[in-house]
Amino acid sequence: MLDITEGLTILVDKPYKWTSFDVVNKIRWNLKRSLGVKNVKVGHAGTLDPLATGLLVLCIGKHTKLIEGLTMDSKTYTGTFLLGKTTPSYDLETAFDEQYDISHIDHRQLEEVRASFLGKQAQFPPIYSAKQIDGKRAYDIARAGKTVEMREVEIEIMDFSIDPTRFPEIDFQVTCSKGTYIRSLAHDFGLRLFAGATLIALRRTQSGNFKIEDALSVDAWIEKINSTP
Repeated sequence: MLDITEGLTILVDKPYKWTSFDVVNKIRWNLKRSLGVKNVKVGHAGTLDPLATGLLVLCIGKHTKLIEGLTMDSKTYTGTFLLGKTTPSYDLETAFDEQYDISHIDHRQLEEVRASFLGKQAQFPPIYSAKQIDGKRAYDIARAGKTVEMREVEIEIMDFSIDPTRFPEIDFQVTCSKGTYIRSLAHDFGLRLFAGATLIALRRTQSGNFKIEDALSVDAWIEKINSTP
């Protein structure tokens, strides 16, 4: 059984198609049952989209006071862009809606576009995101078929590498500031190549000093929670 008397921070490898809230709920429910209490504070330090996997930092009990600071940490992701196709959500949540010619793209263009993203810049979040617009989530407005006007936010890309070996799929690794949407990065990458792009795979491997190598699956954490001391 986990001792949460003084608070605890745990690292979870979020499964594919789980929301970050699903993970929080699962851990909280098992903690309450194991400890025999009505409520346990559990929160995460930086959400992951349902179609993303990887590192989710969970703070329990008194450690929930650390969430605001941990959320500010830089994040590292690996994943894959698909060039030549786009979706309204910039990932595979929605179906492909446009297809583009990619015959003009060469290694030089890929490198120039990659380098153009380094540093501080403005980014538009995806319309299919949890951003608040007049008190409503942007994705709720978008799914209702209504127009969503997103505001630019300042982000920073500290490191960005690509591997075009599997072209038109582009594997990448990126380290970025809080608030960076990798789906928007994929979309903008395609725009700068005049070809369109979609994020088809995403995994968070690091958040601040926390690394995915030190994370456990949801099932493994549940086993720890419910194990006899």
